[in-house]
Amino acid sequence: MLIINLINTLTLIIPILLAVAFLTLAERKLLGYMQLRKGPNIVGPTGLLQPIADGLKLFIKEPIKPSTSSQNMFIISPILALTLALTLWTPMPTPMPALDMNLGILFILAISSLTVYSILGSGWASNSKYALVGALRAVAQTISYEVTLGLILLCIILLTGGFTIYNFIYTQEKMWLMLPAWPLMIMWYISTLAETNRAPFDLTEGESELVSGFNVEYAGGPFALFFLAEYSNILLMNTLSTILFLPPTLNILNPELTTTNLMIKTLLLSSLFLWIRASYPRFRYDQLMHLVWKNFLPITLPLTLLYISLPISLSGLPPQT
Repeated sequence: MLIINLINTLTLIIPILLAVAFLTLAERKLLGYMQLRKGPNIVGPTGLLQPIADGLKLFIKEPIKPSTSSQNMFIISPILALTLALTLWTPMPTPMPALDMNLGILFILAISSLTVYSILGSGWASNSKYALVGALRAVAQTISYEVTLGLILLCIILLTGGFTIYNFIYTQEKMWLMLPAWPLMIMWYISTLAETNRAPFDLTEGESELVSGFNVEYAGGPFALFFLAEYSNILLMNTLSTILFLPPTLNILNPELTTTNLMIKTLLLSSLFLWIRASYPRFRYDQLMHLVWKNFLPITLPLTLLYISLPISLSGLPPQT
């Protein structure tokens, strides 16, 4: 039984790590062509082995541990970040999901909230005022946008009438939720950009301002763990966005087709992440907070109250409040 569980875990983790590795290559290639340059094209045919070379380079480097840092927390924080990022994938709808949860969406929301502790822990354990200030503004950004994400999720749960991830797909077989609730989708997508620290909201790692913020003291393997966790969260958020607003057509006889459809739409949304990074300059921090507290929150709160007042959900069942 232990061996079977180990195999199931590896079949979940290895494809995610491979997808993360080649997402970094796709990002560098896409940004290169948008900036009229080649991007990685030396290591392997057309640069395909560049992610493997980068990973080996990072993990064989000597890890730097500041002598004044809290040694245990300094090492635990990047491990915690990657562990939480991979744990978030367990209830996702794959041909062989690791967990079949009735409350899968609440599980994702709860675990994603814990990522704040890895960011705050890394900044505090570094015992550097620059890392701590970077961690504090990263935590403030993450918590602020989680409020909007939670309210939008509540609206969608009220519309579909359930907390199960598959319920979102069943409910939208005849009509995508993005059509009647397009303001929610736009706010959700922008909030996922901020939640995953992507441009133009990459203020937590603004190299020109903070010299990498909360992870400024990390190098080598521990830095690679933060890097893997960030890109894993990007793929997860885009997969969740697809399920909530652009769900694939269910094919019970051939579930691989459903998964392929989901994967293609996730890749398209992830490509839009990269396009936005190439197109927009970084926001100021006050603009970042103004957007969520004075624009998104006043819109999502009335919408939540409106959907709570609906007598029936799109699935034909009373909302589970």
